[in-house]
Amino acid sequence: MCGIVGYIGKRHALPIILDGLKRLEYRGYDSSGVAILTEAGLTIKRRKGKIKDLVELVRHETIDGTMGLGHTRWATHGKPSDENAHPHRAGDVVVVHNGIIENYTELRAFLKDRGHHFKSETDTEMIAHLIEDHIKAGEPFEGAVLSAVRLLKGSFALGIMHVKTPDRLITVREASPIVLGFGNDENLFASDMPAILPYTDRMMFMKDGTMAVITPDAVRLMDFSGRGLPTEPGRYDISATMAEKGGYKHFMQKEIFEQPHAITDTMRDRILFDTKDITLGDVLLEEKGLGSVKRIHFVACGTSYHAGLAGKYIVEEITGIPVDVDVASEFRYRTPLVNKGTLTIAISQSGETADTIAAIRLAQRQQSSTLGICNVIDSTVARESDQVLYTHAGPEISVASTKAFTSQLIAIYLLAIHIGRITGRVSRQQASAYIDTLVSLPSLLDAILKQEDRIVAIAKEYSRYSDFLYLGRGISYPVALEGALKLKEISYIHAEGYPAGEIKHGPIALVGPDMPVVFIAVKGRVYDKIRSNIEQVKARDGKIISFTTADGREVPELSDAVFFLPAIDELFTPVLSVVPLQMLAYHIAVLNGTDVDQPKNLAKSVTVE
Repeated sequence: MCGIVGYIGKRHALPIILDGLKRLEYRGYDSSGVAILTEAGLTIKRRKGKIKDLVELVRHETIDGTMGLGHTRWATHGKPSDENAHPHRAGDVVVVHNGIIENYTELRAFLKDRGHHFKSETDTEMIAHLIEDHIKAGEPFEGAVLSAVRLLKGSFALGIMHVKTPDRLITVREASPIVLGFGNDENLFASDMPAILPYTDRMMFMKDGTMAVITPDAVRLMDFSGRGLPTEPGRYDISATMAEKGGYKHFMQKEIFEQPHAITDTMRDRILFDTKDITLGDVLLEEKGLGSVKRIHFVACGTSYHAGLAGKYIVEEITGIPVDVDVASEFRYRTPLVNKGTLTIAISQSGETADTIAAIRLAQRQQSSTLGICNVIDSTVARESDQVLYTHAGPEISVASTKAFTSQLIAIYLLAIHIGRITGRVSRQQASAYIDTLVSLPSLLDAILKQEDRIVAIAKEYSRYSDFLYLGRGISYPVALEGALKLKEISYIHAEGYPAGEIKHGPIALVGPDMPVVFIAVKGRVYDKIRSNIEQVKARDGKIISFTTADGREVPELSDAVFFLPAIDELFTPVLSVVPLQMLAYHIAVLNGTDVDQPKNLAKSVTVE
């Protein structure tokens, strides 16, 4: 949510900052802007709309400074407009900001009483005035920033310039991500790695409550008291081309097709093929007293929450340990019954989802051990959990998550088998069978992806409908939720996921010829039940689209459209059944002409409440 880029060095800053902003488009935004300090003075350019509109605004201007800030804004305080776009200036102070300042109203009133005048409706402009107020009181640039941030409540990642201090930039992190990039005679910072990958592979993720002072040849790190902290960049072996489309029309399509490779990378070096066992060297559950774990609690948001719902079926089936699943934003505002006997597992692609981070902290306060399942290395979820299981799925750029879901499921399978082996619930023979199924999944996904033309045909037939119902039973119910979410996210078509067994408790009232009903009808213990649900919809003239592993005639004969999935153990079907649902949502969105990678009002990483 929002994107920040800062650069100081020997090169012209503007093209580097604009390139970085383009690479952060996936985070979601409604306006953008840049601030460049040149020998002639400060230039600020802001524009509502897409980055291409900002590029057009500066195309014919000469802005050749070597220090600057850039920002993509997702509106919180103040509507999307040129005036509310960042950067914001107060006197000689320029600020860009990701997050929400909770005590904004009080601080703004305080500053108005001191004679400050505001030009926008944003909480960000207030931060610039607050820093300027401390500078006017005689504090140096760095001290003024520290004094100001100690007054702020909420979440904030800041990039700050001072016109009269032209040799340095400052960036601050509190509950919103910032990564530092270390170059040769130049340094950068940004909200996420893709913005700076073309310029350096030496990076460091800032921690909450820290500030960095950045010059072309050095980065000094400190906490909010001003105490110096070690600066320890690491090398990240991720090529910039991994964030490119690679010939696909959209990042979402590319990431759908990357899933065989992504889930392979999640399994890589974690399966012992000679002994048919699981090793999770980076997750030392045995040493954390797994035998004392009486319950597992998944917390997550959005697509990751759906992975957690499927994870409940997976973990309970394999380990016999009871599992609860909570939306993180609900978990953190009630009194969850987690304690020393609970393993709380936080699932997050970015590792920066604010509600999920808060849920981890709450669980730890109640003495629950915590495990993070996430994709981004050194993210907040990874750092703050007691243990972390990385999915290694590679950068996911599209706002609508695809490969994150399947790689999270793979991580949960690996974890469940590992726990089952440690506790003795899973025999070596059972583990071998589970592993054989896991390693078959990439090739089965390849076979599904090769049937894209079939999905395109279904999309063309049904793209004109305005409402969809997705139904599944058992472990396919979370898949129905995820399929409906994908469709509504990127096509703006109303879609609802529901347990098929509950159809008579409301949804059946909506069934008719104008309501396509998507069934996930995999072979398994409730197959006969969902076939009965299909017949109920058919009797009411519903349009039926079935995704099935059935080799019989019943489901195809009842369906108006059918997509056949490879036969596999029911427990592992979510990895396969979700992929054609992703493709269906994608192609319906393309046919309807929506912005697939950057759907309106959505952000990739929800770093504020």
